[in-house]
Amino acid sequence: MGRLAGKSVVITGAGSGIGRAASLLFVAEGARLVAVDRSEAVADTVADIRKAGGTAEAVIADAGSEPDVAGFIARAVSAYGGLDVIWANAGISGGLVPLGEQTPEHWQEILRINLIGPFLAIKHAMPQMISQRRGSIVCTASVAGLKSGASGHPYAASKAGVISLVQTTAYSLSGTGVRINAVCPGLIETGMTKPIFDGARERGTEDRIGQLNPLKRAGQPHELAAMGLFLASDEASYVNGQAIPVDGGLTASMPYAGKPI
Repeated sequence: MGRLAGKSVVITGAGSGIGRAASLLFVAEGARLVAVDRSEAVADTVADIRKAGGTAEAVIADAGSEPDVAGFIARAVSAYGGLDVIWANAGISGGLVPLGEQTPEHWQEILRINLIGPFLAIKHAMPQMISQRRGSIVCTASVAGLKSGASGHPYAASKAGVISLVQTTAYSLSGTGVRINAVCPGLIETGMTKPIFDGARERGTEDRIGQLNPLKRAGQPHELAAMGLFLASDEASYVNGQAIPVDGGLTASMPYAGKPI
């Protein structure tokens, strides 16, 4: 019996990176999954899960669209009889456009996916979870939402918003039995961070990746998935309203502003 045995779970951004790693791990721990992504790569995630004997459905959807969010949450409830966990993980980076060259449209799209997306996940998951008197909501924030210097302005602002959303929602859910927390990745090797890793390799500076944190390395998606599993499970029954860095210790001092790899 795994830590999520029989639990109904939704994970967004499940086609790659942290979302894919979390999907594989959660199902290995007994979850029944609705894996969501706007890319068809989510079908590959589900195919791998089913090959291993797990239970999962793939949904191609936009995590920042309210009809899509309502649809995939309803699908999980219909398929599995309830909703125990949702991990609002889908996000986009937006690149490193100079502040003076950014446009409202650029900001709006990043905020739509990164901040409105988690809000919609919370909004549509709450009624089912409250009716059950239990549930765990996990949101992907970032160390960029904790301190400056880790990413571009709109991305950092969106992730700071996620942290605030998690903290305020914890109090909105007081007495319901539903918990909410955020994970804050540091430098993790995913599709989103691929330009950083590729650029360092092209310059021959790959050995400098992750050298600004005390562990002296970058992280891997499975390390974030493990934290998400803890927060989703009953083992974290007294953890609520927290934004937890998974960053090799980087935010202990945040020394990297102005020091590109």
